[in-house]
Order: sequence, then structure tokens, then C-alpha cells
Amino acid sequence: MGRSNLMKALLALMLVLLVALAACSGDSDDGQSEGTDSGSDSEGSAETEGGGEGELYSIEDFSKIKTNEGEAIEGGTLNFGLVTDTAFEGTLNWNFYSGDPDAQILEWFDEALLTWDENYVYTNDGAATYEISEDGHVFTFTIGDNVNWHDGEPVTAEDWLFAHEVIGHPDYDGPRYGSDFTNIEGMEEYHAGEADTISGIKVIDDKTLEITYIQATPSLVTGSIWTYPLAKHIFGDMEVAEMSASKEVRENPIGFGPFKVESIVPGESVTMVKNEDYWRGEPNLDGVTVKVINPNVIVQELESGGVDTVSSFPVDQFPDNAEMSNVEYLGMIDRSYSYIGFKLGTWDKEKGQVVTDPDAKMADVNLRKAMWHAVDNTTVGERFYNGLRWNATTLIPPSHPEFHDESNPGVPYDPEKAKQLLDEAGYVDVNGDNLRETPDGEELVINFASMSGDEVAEPLAQYYIQAWEQVGLKVQLLDGRLQEFNSFYDRIGQNGDDDPEVDVYAAAWGVGIDVDPRGLYGRDAIFNFSRYSSDKNDELMSAGVSEDAFELENRQKVYNEWQQFMIDEVPVFPTVYRSALVPVNNRVHNYYIGDGTNMYRYDIAVTQEKPIVAE
Repeated sequence: MGRSNLMKALLALMLVLLVALAACSGDSDDGQSEGTDSGSDSEGSAETEGGGEGELYSIEDFSKIKTNEGEAIEGGTLNFGLVTDTAFEGTLNWNFYSGDPDAQILEWFDEALLTWDENYVYTNDGAATYEISEDGHVFTFTIGDNVNWHDGEPVTAEDWLFAHEVIGHPDYDGPRYGSDFTNIEGMEEYHAGEADTISGIKVIDDKTLEITYIQATPSLVTGSIWTYPLAKHIFGDMEVAEMSASKEVRENPIGFGPFKVESIVPGESVTMVKNEDYWRGEPNLDGVTVKVINPNVIVQELESGGVDTVSSFPVDQFPDNAEMSNVEYLGMIDRSYSYIGFKLGTWDKEKGQVVTDPDAKMADVNLRKAMWHAVDNTTVGERFYNGLRWNATTLIPPSHPEFHDESNPGVPYDPEKAKQLLDEAGYVDVNGDNLRETPDGEELVINFASMSGDEVAEPLAQYYIQAWEQVGLKVQLLDGRLQEFNSFYDRIGQNGDDDPEVDVYAAAWGVGIDVDPRGLYGRDAIFNFSRYSSDKNDELMSAGVSEDAFELENRQKVYNEWQQFMIDEVPVFPTVYRSALVPVNNRVHNYYIGDGTNMYRYDIAVTQEKPIVAE
């Protein structure tokens, strides 16, 4: 049996034992206490205590900036591993992409016009600067004179306006249009075809753009501005509906970042060379190659020098490879969380909004809350991620400490409470087979969609299935197997086509720099895959970006209330918060992860032509 298969077998066995142990565990108070402690310890200092399955690690023990060793050479190339078990989709333009693998590639050759600091507030240190009117409604942006597309054409205010026109166009087929855009004066009229232009956006001159927002909100300086232009001299004569599938997006993408695309092997690799005309200055490296590597061979690729670093390192593999001699591990609390979502409706493509179905299979809030009570995410975080993922309590992660309500314990692991909720809701075992039926006496079979991935993916999915079985629910994998990345997101609705066979799904969110959750849970957000909506949800999310929310305490109060509201409603529930670990070859200089480091990709350098190999 190969190492990968052996690991899967051992993990599967461990999960079976975990479920058996969980079924015999103590009362709800113990579960709640363990869940709360795990969250705070992993966020701070998760130290090993007696009787654990293995050493627990703290993300606070890692740096975001690599230590430089030796002297950097001129030039050289970097090999970057894009960790995924599937081909990348290849939608290589910020205005159209939807998946993280494409974003990982984009970040090397294109960038936002505005940068932000460690608190996720826009600065004036980027390719463009901005000024705000006294009333907070009008933003004036100025693009640097030396900011040019890779083909030498200047990045202009017209390009920035054009990006807004394309995303707001009725034929646009990407996921970006939502509340950030409808807050621009005249956008909804333009989107509805009632106007030929967006009245709230004005080109002042070649490098100056003015945007008037309907509502002045704190989100406007923390992520609610669309900062990615679209090259009008390339896309201007193209039909909007044809842009995302065009060669200019898929085969010959363009940007204004430190590297420019030289060649693409679809789904496998992208080779880039340095952009000598980069606005910050000429990059140190001659080029970068991004190539897909499977999570199961990531260690071999790093040890052999096949890649210098990776998009992310599976934290479940860290304990066995913590002493890898040729790399330094960087780490931080990730701006993301894993979650379980419940399908509660569909997406109306014509109206561009969620349609919640009160008769959906998962519509009963007690069924959903019981499924949260049934899973022990504290143990999952410790046993399978050694503390580098930890029990999640709310839908605002600790990567945003000003707004994450650390006093909220979420829903504790309590299978007896789960059974009680199901009994009271009428989900009872009629046939004596330990499987519950619907309140109408019909067979209840719940289809669970979960993604393939690293060695933990399958046993983790099986754990959730078995945990739900322990409280009497028959849950089965959709199609009897894990779904690969692109297929998974297609089926849960990234293009607006919700597969009616999906009842429950396990996914992860990368949270934006702005805490505003409307882009994930708003009524007009296509990424609202649960398809949950309510007047109260609308009210709270609107309050979070109101003028009153400029007062930090007011905004905190609103988002604390929203976090509790989503716990009460359970359209989704968070499972674990995540840390980001990134091993970097010792030959690499000036490498960093995260925000607010004042370091950029053009700074990256190497000390020798080839990666250092592990001893």
C-alpha cells in the first residue's frame, strides 16, 4: 500500500474512532467549554497538554516575512507551486475570474490600482491615489503616469470606467456585480438598460476618474471599491458576453503587474517574464513559473526543489515535515474559514438575486442547527490539523479582530441536544432502523457535496457523514464521491445554476479585506450559495455599511448582532478557522505573505540559480 493510501486508511480509521468516542462523550457544557477554549488557544498559544494525539502548534509562532540568508544574485527565476488536485480554470482576468487557483496566478502579473495596510484600509501607496469629498460620497482617483499595461499602452481612467461598464452590463457573465456596484450613482439604471452610461462615474482626464457613491459607508475605504481596470484598447470592440471565454482572457492575458505572461499550458502551468516597465521598478527576478502540483506530492516537490514555494501548504502535513531542511515556514491567521452550507433556494438569473424556497428539504432551522450540534470541530482541528485549524464560532473570522466576536461561543458540540431538536421538530425514527424520517413520514436522505483535495478530504467528509448518522440522519455523498474543484462550484451555483440534487455542501470562503459580508450573504450575491435571504438579514447588513457605522463601536455592535443572527438562522455554519502556512526555499529573499508588510513581488530575489535541495 502506498504512503498516500496508507495515510487515508489511517485517517479514516481515526475518524471512525472519533465518531465512536464522540457518541459516548460528556454533556453539552463540556462540549461548549472545549469549543471555546480551542478557538482562543489556537488563535493565541495552542500548547500541548497531556493525552493529546500529537503536538499542537500555534500560528502565533510563525512569521509573515522570510529570513534572508546569503547574498541575492541578479536575475534568476522562481518556481511557484499552485496546490490543487485539479486543473486551474484559466479565467485570467480579475473582472471575470471566480476561483482561488486563477487568483493565485493573477497576483503574479496583475494587481489592484489601490493597496491597503495591515488594517485593510486603502492607502495612497499603490498605482493610484485617491481623495474623498467632505461628505464621503465622491472619490477622485489619480492613476500614476508611469502605470502601463504590459503592451506599453498606459492604464487610463477610461480603462477603469470600462471595467465598471462591463461588470454592470446585462450580458456580463462573471460573479462581480453586486452591492459594491449598485452603490454607484446610475449603475442600476445602466444595468437595467435604461441608460447608456453610468451617471456616477466621470472621466476627468486620461489618468483621473471620479466616482459618486449613493451611500457613504466605511466599506468604501476597506474594500468596497472596484480597483481592477480592464484594457479598453483590447476588449473595447468585443461583445461583453464573449469576453470571459476570449483568447485575451484564456490564452494571452494582460496586466500591469511585475511579471507578464509568456506562455500557458492550459490547466497546468503559466510561464512569466519580468515586466521591465513595472511602475514600482524593474523586478529582481527574470521570471516566474507557476505550475499545478497535487497536494499529495507537495512535500516531494519542495524537498527536491521542484518548486521554491507554494500557494498553500496542507496544515495536516506540517507535523511530519516541520523540520524540512531546505525551507522556512511562514504562517498567519488566514482570511478564511471552512463551512457547511444548506441549500435553501435558487438563483434568479434574470433578477440577479437569491430566491429562498420555504419548502426546501433543509428549510427547517432545527434540522440545520441539529446538524451543527452533531459535529465536533474542536477535535477535528486538533486531531487532523494539530491546532493549525480550530473550532469556528461565527461567520466573521479572527483575521478581522476588530469585528470577530470572540465572546460568542457559537453552537457547541452536543449530539444529545441535536437529537432533542430533531425529536421536537418531528424528525423521528418510525421504522426502528435508527434513521429519522421527515415530519410528513417520508424517507429523509440528504445529499452532501464535498470537494476532493488533500489526504484529509475524504476521511473528513466521512466524519461529518458518520457524525450526522450518530444522531439518526442519513447523509450520503453526492454521486457517491467527492467532487473536483471546478465541478463542485458549478454544481453549488457559481454560475447561477444550482444543482437541485445538492442539499448540503462543505466549502471554504476566502474573506475579502472588508468585513462587510454582503458579497457572500447578500440577497444579490451570486456567491450566496445557500440562497438564504430574509428582511432581517438585509436590515443588518445595510446597517453595517450605513453612515452610523462610521463609528467603530456602532459597526461592531451591528456585526456582533449579525453574527448571532446567522447562528440562530444557520443558513450555513462555520466549521474551522484556518491558518495559512507557506514553506519557502532557503535561496529565496524578500518573500512574504499577508498584508501590511511593505514588501511587494518585484522585491523577491534568489541567491542561486537552482533551488536548494533537502538534506
